[in-house]
Amino acid sequence: SGDLPPSVEGGLAPISTPLSDVFMFTVEGGNLNLEERRSLLDWTIRPALRTLPGVADVNSLGGVVRTFDVVPDLDALAAAGLSIRDLTGAIEMSNRNDGAGRISEGEEAIAVRAIGAVETLQDIEQIVVSRSQGVPVRISDVAKVRIGSLTRNGAVTKDGESEAVQGLVLSLRGADANAVVRDVKQRLEELSASMPEGVTIKTFYDRSALIDKAIHTVRKALTEAIILVLILLLLFLGNVRASIVVALTLPMAALATFLLMRMTGLSANLMSLGGLAIAIGLIVDASVVVVENVVERINHHGKNSTAPQLHHVYRAAVEVAAPVASGVIIICLVFLPLLSLQGLEGKLFRPVALTIVFALASSLVLSLTIIPVLASYLIKPSSGKEPLLMRILTPAYERALGFFVRMPIVIYTIAAASLFAAFLAYSSVG
Repeated sequence: SGDLPPSVEGGLAPISTPLSDVFMFTVEGGNLNLEERRSLLDWTIRPALRTLPGVADVNSLGGVVRTFDVVPDLDALAAAGLSIRDLTGAIEMSNRNDGAGRISEGEEAIAVRAIGAVETLQDIEQIVVSRSQGVPVRISDVAKVRIGSLTRNGAVTKDGESEAVQGLVLSLRGADANAVVRDVKQRLEELSASMPEGVTIKTFYDRSALIDKAIHTVRKALTEAIILVLILLLLFLGNVRASIVVALTLPMAALATFLLMRMTGLSANLMSLGGLAIAIGLIVDASVVVVENVVERINHHGKNSTAPQLHHVYRAAVEVAAPVASGVIIICLVFLPLLSLQGLEGKLFRPVALTIVFALASSLVLSLTIIPVLASYLIKPSSGKEPLLMRILTPAYERALGFFVRMPIVIYTIAAASLFAAFLAYSSVG
């Protein structure tokens, strides 16, 4: 950064997010000890998974990390006129693979490389540190080489019973978690044929299963909401066509929400799908009010009126447009403070708030555009009586309304007490 011009600033952005842990597994079986399982994970499984598209990294946890320990013999080093730095330099220079150019054969070129990375204790022992009068001085002449392990700062336990070796796959920022998990599973199946006998890879966290469950939750919520809307509107309005018109709002609003998410770059992740599931119960509010008023106006003014039915639908929609819009906007305002959250909380809850706002905005637009049009085609004047439920509720409601109109102080007192209780609750939240 010091070499950049004074007006230029830059840095590295994180390639993953706090929600990038998409796949976790353990390496088990085969009568392997913790060191052997960790080596299998570090040198076979991890490199194979890191080459997959969308994988940011594969973290290795638990087990014992094998090391080659070189213990210098200070007397032998002094006798050979060498220092520990000479010993370190010789090991570093000998522990690498180098490219050796290419060999051309006609139209083909073969890449040549020299394998120099150490794999065994003998490889280290045979490294030449220096030559004295034509005689090579090797590592084994001035030091002792043995197998060791890195200092352990923690451990992974499985089911609280024994230690385990765990792999954790991290996805790139913005990657499709489902696609990444699918590729990881396929690569692990390919590796299973080359594993030591009896070794198995057991998955204990799979993000795709969680995503499938979230999608199922949204689908289930949509289905249940459609059924409940049909039942409730039938009970209160006694009009099958009106129920169908309102129920159509749900799939259309969900589709519009996904379109807005696509336009704004918001992915269909666990939190955004959760936001849509939360909003399902709110989506039909505006359409219920509009359709209920359309039914009411057509039944009372459409039978003996010479005006076309479309005019009555228009008048019914205009009558409730302002209160419907106000109600939806107020609900949207409730969720807007979530957009101000920062850090991990913002990463988690901003998608929830945006999805809910998108769903509510879509439902409002639909309730004032497509729903009145559908209502004009489907809803016809009803010649029957009011539904039984309304015949029971209406007299009770009229009595209660008359009481509160005559005694407004009662409702004011209840409202003031409720507001005070809400203030007390808010002050204790922290």
